[in-house]
Amino acid sequence: MDSSSPQEQHADTRLVTSGRDTKAQKGFVNPPVFHGSTVLYPTAEDLHAHRGEFTYGRHGSPTTKAFQETLMALEGPQCAGVGIVPSGLSAISTTLLSVLKAGDHILVVDNIYRPSRNFCNGMLTRYGVETTYFDPMIGAGIDKLFKPNTRAVLVEAPGSQSLEMPDIRAIAEVAHGRGALVIDDNTWATPLYHRSLDQGVDISMQAATKYIGGHSDIMFGTISANAKAWPMIAEGIRLLGVCAGPDDVFLALRGLRTLSVRLAQHHRSGLEMARWLAARPEVARVLHPGLETDPGHAIWKRDFTGASGLFSIVLKPAPQKAVDTMLNTLKLFGMGFSWGGFESLAIPFDCDAYRTATKWAPGGPTLRLHIGLENTDDLKADLDRGFAALKAAM
Repeated sequence: MDSSSPQEQHADTRLVTSGRDTKAQKGFVNPPVFHGSTVLYPTAEDLHAHRGEFTYGRHGSPTTKAFQETLMALEGPQCAGVGIVPSGLSAISTTLLSVLKAGDHILVVDNIYRPSRNFCNGMLTRYGVETTYFDPMIGAGIDKLFKPNTRAVLVEAPGSQSLEMPDIRAIAEVAHGRGALVIDDNTWATPLYHRSLDQGVDISMQAATKYIGGHSDIMFGTISANAKAWPMIAEGIRLLGVCAGPDDVFLALRGLRTLSVRLAQHHRSGLEMARWLAARPEVARVLHPGLETDPGHAIWKRDFTGASGLFSIVLKPAPQKAVDTMLNTLKLFGMGFSWGGFESLAIPFDCDAYRTATKWAPGGPTLRLHIGLENTDDLKADLDRGFAALKAAM
């Protein structure tokens, strides 16, 4: 491997070196945070022609350029551009509004992030876009669901909360044969562990609020697209006027620099905790594609180079009161939405009310866990106390 070429460097090296120009930064390692709206032009001729690297604060700054260059280096050679938006949900809504129009049809995986589903059922319905949900395990069988006006397929790998693993390669082959775009919510693995643009995806989105930020202190979203889809995304961002604040851009860039070491720890700790939980008598099943027993493991092993710290467990039948007692006993696992920060989290969930293409019947109460950066022995001890409280409350 020729380490002198950026594209031939390892991903963790690109995360550290990309998007940096220490000469332009007066020798400082990090770019400054540009707080600004107005960009002045030196001459009237420049103003008339909108001539200049930067033209207006909403359209970018040296700080946003550094972030975009770094994420593009991570996404790989298929990435033609990166859009920056103020949240993960904004990445989803901006993408869908950029590629769809009234009269279009979109196929959406049934285990999609629930706010994505709400946007499809709400905003897209009002704008005359039809949504059909499909079984995440459908693979090439998705061909039967296409209509003449199917414009896009939206997937999430693995799926939100229940962690089923769709076969993106098979879905993309069918979709492209039908002239449709493939959109992937790649928040779980990030492009560090899943370069979905290399596997047939046209647009890869992330809630960078999570692992890219890494510290539970920003709201941020990214939209990465290939050459076919990037012009639509760029135009959509411009027309919708979405942008992220300069401080959040800087914190996201800082998070990218350490993503490799943090995500490696989440990967190791997550798998260790998943295997430990799989052996617990209180647990009926662990939903984690990195486990050899998981139905999606073969696809994960083929397409991913790692896992994050997010997975779910199915408890053996227990009353909700006992599960709540368990959650209230935990000290290291906080109860709160989002994930991807340094802290461990646990929340109950139930997909039954909003699945339409599949039936959610896990056989017991379900918990979504995020394994943070704490020592795993301490996390096991915390869960052990929680399980003792669960049994005592039954």
